Amino acid sequence: MVPEAETRDVLDELQRLRARVPLLSGALAASTDGLVLAHDTPGVEAEGVAALTAAALGVSIRMTDATGRGGFRELLVRGGSGYIATYAAGSSAVLTLLAEDRINVGRLHLEGRRAGARIGELVDAALKRVERPAANTRAAPPRPATAPNRALPQRPT
Repeated sequence: MVPEAETRDVLDELQRLRARVPLLSGALAASTDGLVLAHDTPGVEAEGVAALTAAALGVSIRMTDATGRGGFRELLVRGGSGYIATYAAGSSAVLTLLAEDRINVGRLHLEGRRAGARIGELVDAALKRVERPAANTRAAPPRPATAPNRALPQRPT
């Protein structure tokens, strides 16, 4: 689990992102298994979006593997009234953005990729700090290894 201080930093990043990109209607950071880390999603059930993001991520990872396109980087879905964009955020998190139909998709990708990289750095660093003391404690149970096909690469910015 990500400590409270880092969760606040992730929320701050989401709020800054929404301030920079006016046509974003929501932003959510979640673990790859669908648990909400932080969200700024007025009028949208964050837990449901996080769970659906995890499901879409699973299919996306299988598609990139099956087609030889490398590791998952991002997913863009266009609906009748807007976009849902999901970006890799480090090795164990994803960033999902909800955008209005009039958004500049290039700007959405630019800002989403940058924010995903920053959130990934925050989450990965927090998880390393949490895991390090547990590894030094004799009574701590071993953590299961993350499946190799679930690791998300960071996109260079």
